[in-house]
Amino acid sequence: MNEHAETELIPVTPPSTSPHYGAISRHAGHAAYPIEDGPAGAGPAPYVTIVLPCYNEGAHVLKEIERITATMNASEFSYEVLCIDDASTDDTLAVLRDAAQRYAHLRILPFRRNGGSGTARRIGTQQARGEVVVWTDADMTYENEKIPDLVRILRDDATYDQVVGARTTEEGTHKWARVPAKWFIRKVAEWLTKTKIPDLNSGLRAFRREVALPYLRLLPAGFSCVTTITIAFLSNQHDIKYVETTYAKRAGTSKFHFVSDAYRYILQVLRMVMYFDPLKVLMPPAIWLILLGVVKGVVDMVRHPFYFPANTVLLVVSGVMIGSLALLSDLVVRSRDGV
Repeated sequence: MNEHAETELIPVTPPSTSPHYGAISRHAGHAAYPIEDGPAGAGPAPYVTIVLPCYNEGAHVLKEIERITATMNASEFSYEVLCIDDASTDDTLAVLRDAAQRYAHLRILPFRRNGGSGTARRIGTQQARGEVVVWTDADMTYENEKIPDLVRILRDDATYDQVVGARTTEEGTHKWARVPAKWFIRKVAEWLTKTKIPDLNSGLRAFRREVALPYLRLLPAGFSCVTTITIAFLSNQHDIKYVETTYAKRAGTSKFHFVSDAYRYILQVLRMVMYFDPLKVLMPPAIWLILLGVVKGVVDMVRHPFYFPANTVLLVVSGVMIGSLALLSDLVVRSRDGV
């Protein structure tokens, strides 16, 4: 069961850009994140919170909200759609505030400065009132009609803590480079977590908020937040179920930068496994370096008795140093409290 702070509705003076956007509700302990509700207020705590990061999505975010709302209204779940405006420079916030007048389940959290999709999802999850949190995008790419199906799996099967919409196609920009890069990163993650991962960085997923809360502090600001929460769950023995879903061509302009974001993906995969199981990352190269140094030392001994070149000594010393660092890192991981 989630414990939700009491909500106090504070009347505010409507801004000139939106004449009737309702009230701001401030959660105890989270006054830095004022959430704008519609005329009816926040209402009772729902079962599902859909976190929808929005950055310069004004041209199509309303269509996405209509699609999600129609899907959830047809389901058996109570819900809220928490739209995070990530300091958009277009009319996204104005569109959201206008939509809040017509959609009772819509709530808005505007950022004063751009924090990235990972920051939006992290704060949105922290502010969520639902027991189940759903992440998706506002760019019309994900099959959001399947959100109730993902939530039902969590409701009906307590052995799963996260359900991911595994995409069967790749429709993103730079497809020629993204497909092999994602395949390589996914294989590295599978090797490190010893788990088959059909889709490592899908943005459509549902998970139990209570289980995810301890891992939110690990989320980076960018796109690799979805990779992070996948590896965090798998590394800590939380089961994930994958459900096949389609993936459409995005509306608007992609914010993904292939070189920089791919580099961050790889770095984040290694960082997360180092956080949970550093021996898996550091010990193999340490052992290989020591073995290579020993073999080379034997060859050097045969060729030049009692003469060991500096590179032979360097191999052994490097292996010992990395191995010592691996053991020390593992000691730190096992001695810390929490996750």
